[in-house]
Amino acid sequence: MAAEPELDRDGLAAALVAVLFVRAEPLSVGELIRTLGVTRDDLARAVELAGVLLEGTGLLLQRNLDQLQVVSHPAAAWAVQRSLQPEVAGRLSRPALETLAIVAYRQPVSRSAVEAIRGVNCDAVLERLMAHDLVAEVGRADGPGRPRLFGTTLRFLQVVGLSSIDQLPPLAAAGGDWLSRAVGRVDAG
Repeated sequence: MAAEPELDRDGLAAALVAVLFVRAEPLSVGELIRTLGVTRDDLARAVELAGVLLEGTGLLLQRNLDQLQVVSHPAAAWAVQRSLQPEVAGRLSRPALETLAIVAYRQPVSRSAVEAIRGVNCDAVLERLMAHDLVAEVGRADGPGRPRLFGTTLRFLQVVGLSSIDQLPPLAAAGGDWLSRAVGRVDAG
């Protein structure tokens, strides 16, 4: 087992990137604090620096709620896609894109709230978005039946090329086709 060196600011950011890179899955802030043996403030500074360090590398640090992940940058998606050679791809339907937009901008949101906005049943559409790992259950609402609440995933951020949900364009400025262009083709794998 490798010894734990004294890490300066740059060393901690590099260690953070290395851990996220080799794990290749989202890790919670708590997991990272335990793994790196740092305080929440130290981790926050390392996350900020890691984002700067990754600029121009083909990698991107994504944050969603309390999870972090290192992923390929959207600008390199063509190369990654070519290397992975997905066998099956499909487009999201207009109802799926509308539902995805509602979830992205209103999250956490219940199925009934999505249906109230769209005016139609959204069960099948939400299931398809969850199968594509673009939407996930993020909790339960307080109230009768404790309905499921939905939010976007790190995969959603990767597909639309954002590092955080806070980077979504303002709803009025987004335009009707922004999400359609951003999502493009989604692996049906």
